[in-house]
Amino acid sequence: MNTPIRHPFRRYFSVVAAAVALAWGGAAQAHCDTLDGPVVVDARKALDSGNVNLALGWVQKKDEAEVRAAFDKAASARKAGASARDVADHYFFETLVRVHRAGEGAPYTGLKPAGKIEPPIAAADKSIESGKLEPVARMVKERMEHGLHQQFDAVSAKKTYNPNDVAAARAYVAAYVEYVHYVERLHDAAGVSAGEHGHAAPEPAAAKPAGHGH
Repeated sequence: MNTPIRHPFRRYFSVVAAAVALAWGGAAQAHCDTLDGPVVVDARKALDSGNVNLALGWVQKKDEAEVRAAFDKAASARKAGASARDVADHYFFETLVRVHRAGEGAPYTGLKPAGKIEPPIAAADKSIESGKLEPVARMVKERMEHGLHQQFDAVSAKKTYNPNDVAAARAYVAAYVEYVHYVERLHDAAGVSAGEHGHAAPEPAAAKPAGHGH
C-alpha cells in the first residue's frame, strides 16, 4: 500500500503543472515524439496485437479514420517480410505521432531517437508506473522554489536605492515586474485543470508587458 501524500506535498503539488511548464518548456510536447515515448509504445502494441484500438486513445475522434487507414496499410505491408515490416512500422509511428500532435495544436518535426525524454517527464512516467507521487512532487517543488528564490532575491537586492538614481529605480522596477509576473504565471498555470487541455501539459501564461497592472 502506498503511503498517502502528506501535507508538504499537498501544498506544493497544486503548482506541479506550472513548475514543469515554466522550468522545462517544451519537454512534455517532445516526449510524444520519441521512439520510446508512450505514443510509439502503444503504436507497437497495436501493430503486434493487430488491435488498432490500443493506439486510438492518442488521437481525437475526428482523426480516427486517418489512423485506422494507416494502421491497415502498415498491417498489410508487415506481411511482406522483415524489411517491409520495419518500414511499415515506422510509417504508422509517424502517422500516429503526427496526428496526435496536430490534435494538440503542436507541430510535427519527425520522430526523435529513444533516450531523449527530459527528466521531469521521465519522473512523471515513473510515478505512474510505481504509484508513488512523492519523488516527482519533491523534484518539482525544489525546482519551483529555486526559481522563486532567484526572482525574489533579484528584486530584494535592488529594493533599496537612492530615489534620485533613476537608473537604479528602473533596475528595481524591471526586477519587480519580472518577479511578480513569474509568480503570476505559476499561479495561473496551476489553476488549469487537466480537463481543459486534455492530457497535454499546460502552456505557461504569456508574460504581460512591463506596464500592465503595475
